[in-house]
Amino acid sequence: MSDVQQYLLKTDSDKTGAGQVAKRTAEKLGSKEVSLIEVVESLGEYINDEDSSIRSKAVTYLSQVISALPDATLSRQQVQVLCQFLCDRIEDGGALGGLRKLQSLGRFTQEMVILTFRALPNDGDPDRGLWLPQKHPEDLKFIDEYECLVEHFQDLMLRPHSQRLQILELINDLMFKHRVALKSLGDEAMIGITDLVSGEKDPRSLMIIFSILRVIMVEWDLGSHAEANDPSRITAQDLKTRLRNCISASSLFAPFAFPQLIEKLDSTSPNVKKDVLQTLGACVSSYSQSVVSNYSITIWDSLKYEILNVQAGDLAEEALLALQAVAARLSEGLTSTSQTTHVARYIRPITKECNEQLREPQHKQAKPVGQILSSLAASSIVALYLVVKAVVPPLMTLYQDTDNIANRRALLEVLVQLYNAAVALDQTSGTSLSSIDIGHPLVSFKDRFLDLYSQALMGTPTEEVSSRVVALTGLLRLCQLRNYLQNSEIGMIVQYLDEIVLTEDPAGRDEVRNEAIQALVELSRLKPNLILEITFPAFMAKLPDQSINEQANYITTLEGLAQLSAERSTSDTLIRRLLNKLEGVLQTDKSANYVQALLSTIDFVLSRRDLSADPNLSSYHERIVVALVRRAALASFGSGPQVLTEAPTLEILGRLVGKIIGAHDEHQRRSIALETYTLFTQDELPFIPVPYRYHVPDKQRLTMILSAWILAGVGTAAATLYTIPHANFDLEKLLVELTRLAAVETIPTIRQYTLRQIALLVNRASPSDVDAAALDIMQNPSRIAQPNAGPAMGAIPVVFWIAKAMVLRLSSSQEILDHVLSLLPDERCGSASARGFGTLLASDELVSKEHGAVIRLLFKQRVFGICSTRIAADFRVANATAKPNYLVALSGILKHVPTEIMMTEINALVPLLLQSLDLPDQEVKAATIESLVGISQQSPGAIEGHMSMLVGRLLQAAADPEDNIFRVRYNALQCLQIFPGRIKESMLLPFRSMVVRGILPALDDPKRRARKAAVECRAVWLNIGEPDTEG
Repeated sequence: MSDVQQYLLKTDSDKTGAGQVAKRTAEKLGSKEVSLIEVVESLGEYINDEDSSIRSKAVTYLSQVISALPDATLSRQQVQVLCQFLCDRIEDGGALGGLRKLQSLGRFTQEMVILTFRALPNDGDPDRGLWLPQKHPEDLKFIDEYECLVEHFQDLMLRPHSQRLQILELINDLMFKHRVALKSLGDEAMIGITDLVSGEKDPRSLMIIFSILRVIMVEWDLGSHAEANDPSRITAQDLKTRLRNCISASSLFAPFAFPQLIEKLDSTSPNVKKDVLQTLGACVSSYSQSVVSNYSITIWDSLKYEILNVQAGDLAEEALLALQAVAARLSEGLTSTSQTTHVARYIRPITKECNEQLREPQHKQAKPVGQILSSLAASSIVALYLVVKAVVPPLMTLYQDTDNIANRRALLEVLVQLYNAAVALDQTSGTSLSSIDIGHPLVSFKDRFLDLYSQALMGTPTEEVSSRVVALTGLLRLCQLRNYLQNSEIGMIVQYLDEIVLTEDPAGRDEVRNEAIQALVELSRLKPNLILEITFPAFMAKLPDQSINEQANYITTLEGLAQLSAERSTSDTLIRRLLNKLEGVLQTDKSANYVQALLSTIDFVLSRRDLSADPNLSSYHERIVVALVRRAALASFGSGPQVLTEAPTLEILGRLVGKIIGAHDEHQRRSIALETYTLFTQDELPFIPVPYRYHVPDKQRLTMILSAWILAGVGTAAATLYTIPHANFDLEKLLVELTRLAAVETIPTIRQYTLRQIALLVNRASPSDVDAAALDIMQNPSRIAQPNAGPAMGAIPVVFWIAKAMVLRLSSSQEILDHVLSLLPDERCGSASARGFGTLLASDELVSKEHGAVIRLLFKQRVFGICSTRIAADFRVANATAKPNYLVALSGILKHVPTEIMMTEINALVPLLLQSLDLPDQEVKAATIESLVGISQQSPGAIEGHMSMLVGRLLQAAADPEDNIFRVRYNALQCLQIFPGRIKESMLLPFRSMVVRGILPALDDPKRRARKAAVECRAVWLNIGEPDTEG
């Protein structure tokens, strides 16, 4: 059986196999086993078959053979013969693939390109030939020849899209590789392609058409005809963008494009206007300067309405961009500010009209006028020069002639916008405006501007906040211009800003102070030396050296210093000075709040830096980690500042210590781990570590906070070796000792940090080293309880933190969860166990990936899947006293589970959630309602059958501020508001009157947010069942 016969047999049922047959034939041609003539002759009886499908398959076979050949296989004569053959057979289908391969070969000549192009079909409409200019007698002859070319297909648009797409791809290939040959056809190519693509609406085809013909505009439906999940889907925006490229391709389109586009600006559709404005900008950027100049004033007259009478912010923005594009195009290549240039003639009438508008600056046009001037000025240095020359002198005169603060503020805002443009140009041009040939456009106004803005900032009454903010912004812009102000002038501005931050009373309004701090932050990047020389000494001088009564003073100063630490040069200096200040405060030992504020500021500054690459890391380690931790440890024994023995201070210090330790390399963290409990005291008396001691005083037990942060900071890279005097290290023994300490601890903060240590040890250790001991502690709580007393209440948190540590890494999760669930019906510890379930999935600052905890991706799904099923089953058979425990446990789990995960068990959960609303525990009730909100949004059908029980409970929760906390009331209102629109109206109508009346008490809720939610909720329910009056 010949290759062609095998191909024809397989092509319908096994296209891959058929392709292999064609590839095998190509290999034979390449190895000279068969000749090209033999391959073509083998098609004889099939190529002339009466069945068109057989003819098509035979031609497709030949095309696939050609496509599989190496490029150098065919000679020029063979390429020519095959091209002629395939062109003759193009109507049978299958020839296009072969032609695409042939045109890619270097031996495909100009004559072959013309032959191929003339063989392509069009829509068969001979009247289209009337597009030809009737200038020569040969035109009629050409029309006759062209009509002969379309005899292959009478109607291309009736062909399947796949065939049309192949034809367009072939033309695209010819345009890309053989453009000169097609160009030689002149009008024949233009009319041929026009006829070929007329009426096409498929987005994929249109994308290719627009690439080929950037000079043809075709009317089509912009909506995509492809399915939303179609990978080849073309959006309406894709088509608009490609058409925009067509319209802006040549200046020859300007007489047609600009009038049509400007006319379209009268449309009432914002989307149409936006498309027109974007297209105007594209045309302006592409057309020649002379053409743009001819239409520039017309464009301005059309666009100014969109800017001066703002109806939609995005339209005004697009109009400003179009105006700027005109100025930028007309300024290209210019170095002269002559009034005879295109750009000068364009800007002159605009600045004239803007000056007229600014004569009454209190009107609403002042802001858009400033935007117009700013957009023009930002287009080029020449445009900036022309705008400043035309606008600034009359504007300064207007400012001097008015005493009205509002008018002056409006004029200052216009000047600020001009400076915004100057700063943008200064930063993007690559060279300072001061170094250009025409001179700095603003240099002649520098002194006047500096005096004007300084007086407006420092001389305006403090209650005129908006005016002072504008003045402050103006001074900052002056500083941001390169080589514009001298260092002494910038230094004076820095002093103004320091005075605002440090001495002014904001009287409840912090806008000016906040803006001043942000300005100082920006100047710290531009002029760090001035900040170090002027601001830091001024700020540090305001910080007290000992106990003070007015907390707000130093808090404001420290906040300002923290914000100024963005740059390394300033932050290094700041940390050194703060540590020196901290040392002096610790010596007085009188103000714990002040110490905490200093430590928090240092922590904030360091959190903005990459400490692992910080050259000062070792210094921070010695001065903060070693020195301060040691002093805190000794202070717990009475040998140091007692402000370091307070829990809030130790928590802040611990967080700072953990951050620094975590930045060290593995080797250093291993050595630091040895100090987890000795706290860098190096056997220094009188300190003794807390573990393995009994009856330890409160202050000494508080050092476990620091131990927890050190343990977190060393991460998994450190060995689990901890130095404890008089005790040989053993991980299991340490774990048992920590559980003992946690179980008997009476101070919540110490207990929490001890439990975190237990979780870190269990979670990060090798399962083979710790799992057996951890499970033994969980399942035998008598080890951490009083003898013969049963499970101690203090043991329950230990059980759940160990469970949390192991569940996070999905180790023995089924066994662990079964055990903790079995505690729920216990009369002695069931209630405490129920509250413990909130611990299992809750995120924790120390037990986190940042600190080396092993947290598996699907641990929440695993916990929810096991617990929800078991709770739902056990709840049904539990006694009345134990049922609330199951509901509290479920609430604790759902609080930390995404709604998407809940959906898998939604039908079993909803009845339990409804009963949870009757529990007195406010946190449980709030979490339950939050879960119901998520369910209502994701799966409203699951609660439709429970509306009678749900609505009443939610109304009771929303309208009782004495018995329900704000979170419960607000969530209940949010849940009620979600129902309309999610749940069928027929299900809600019976409850409409009940809800409308029941929400009335919530309208008088003491919290504003609750009152607002009640108003919105009631309005939504009032609309239920009302007829739609629109249209």
